[in-house]
Amino acid sequence: MTGPSDRRVAGLLLAAGAGRRMGGPKALVRGDDGIAWVTRAAGDLLAAGCEPVLVVLGAAAEQARVLLPADCEVVIASDWDEGMGASLRAGLGALAALVGPDVGGVVGPDVEGVVVGLVDTPGVGPAAIARLVDLGLRSGPTGLARAGYGGEPGHPVLLGREHWSAVAAGARGDAGARDYLRTHEVTLVECSDVADGSDLDTAPSRTTRLQ
Repeated sequence: MTGPSDRRVAGLLLAAGAGRRMGGPKALVRGDDGIAWVTRAAGDLLAAGCEPVLVVLGAAAEQARVLLPADCEVVIASDWDEGMGASLRAGLGALAALVGPDVGGVVGPDVEGVVVGLVDTPGVGPAAIARLVDLGLRSGPTGLARAGYGGEPGHPVLLGREHWSAVAAGARGDAGARDYLRTHEVTLVECSDVADGSDLDTAPSRTTRLQ
């Protein structure tokens, strides 16, 4: 499968946190349609043409694992409680190993970038991801882009392949790639007409939790 602009793009979903303000792991939250956030987010990356799709799990990993589409690769972040940075490091490290030159090109060197999504942005769908890839990777593996909503930067974020090692090296605490993006030229891709980029930290009335 190829991405929406015929570029090979991976997907990376960060879903490892304990969700303390949410009252439990966000990966185990279901929307009012009964679909778990982690299921929806991983499915959106697949539907947008991302390949491979890696999902980073930590808290309640075994419960969350069974909610994932079969085409996803699971990455366990053993130090997930350090913050988002640990999940991003684990995910980018696993992705780099998976698509490295030693895999014979099965997935390999033609992967130009990765879309990094968060499990707690359930309003982001395949249309926003496809647009992010189409506009953000026009410069190939050197591209950096993020979805914008009303002119404000949000998620998901697209990291061209040449940035992966530097982003992983600087990912600490809950900052993720924020500091790296702040000091580099990033294309803002407006997505408010096709998606809701709200980051949900507390449980809204329309969601229920898996038991």
